[in-house]
Amino acid sequence: MAVVKARNADIDLLARLLRAEAEGEGNVGMMLVGNVGVNRIRADCSDFKGLRTIPQMIFQPHAFEAVTHGYFYQRARESEKRLARRVVNGERYWPGKYSLWYFKPPGNCPPQWYNQPFVGRYKAHCFFEPTAETCENVYNVF
Repeated sequence: MAVVKARNADIDLLARLLRAEAEGEGNVGMMLVGNVGVNRIRADCSDFKGLRTIPQMIFQPHAFEAVTHGYFYQRARESEKRLARRVVNGERYWPGKYSLWYFKPPGNCPPQWYNQPFVGRYKAHCFFEPTAETCENVYNVF
């Protein structure tokens, strides 16, 4: 059962985001990107208040660099659509399980990002999870 509403067009859109943001990180890396996106929709806190849909989450201003590049706009492949469906159905992995932010630094992961603590790294991406004080709801989304 889906943890966020998703039409076929939303699955395609999410699949394109997974590929464009983390194709080089493999399937788990792409799933982690999806985890962060779903968390942003479900948590309704911090910079992500009011997000209710996959398109709102993906096209939120300054949310994902990938939407500014042509690769994002290429047609979704079936392999990424399967990953997007798994994410929408609630499959989650650490360090993206409760994270609302990630990025790929040129070196080591900083201890904080947007004033939220670093929780882990997967390959080249660093993940940051809000504290319960700043976003308790992220821990209650599933």
